[in-house]
Amino acid sequence: EVQLVESGGGLVQAGGSLRLSCAASGFTFDDYAIGWFRQAPGKEREGVSCISSSDGSTTSADSVKGRFTISSDNAKNTVYLQMNDLKPEDTGSYYCVAPCVVGADWIAEYWGQGTQVTVSS
Repeated sequence: EVQLVESGGGLVQAGGSLRLSCAASGFTFDDYAIGWFRQAPGKEREGVSCISSSDGSTTSADSVKGRFTISSDNAKNTVYLQMNDLKPEDTGSYYCVAPCVVGADWIAEYWGQGTQVTVSS
């Protein structure tokens, strides 16, 4: 059974930082690209960032480039999302997903339960 467990959300002021973690289990870590989606109140879910566990290549949404960094620790089967210079519009529920496929759309099959990020102005 695929399990994705997020942690690290919280309340932070604009300009601050948070690091999200996603512990993955139930599949071979290298087989999937793993990533993050988010959903703001009243909006649709959107892809944030994905990483290939096999070669480390990454893809990020334009809205977070230069501020968010995705990384993985294959020994711990864990993916991280370092979020810097947070803005109020980054507020939302953040979901760890696998596999994370980026094409014309961002697609994911398995989802974690989500962790809340709130950025105050």
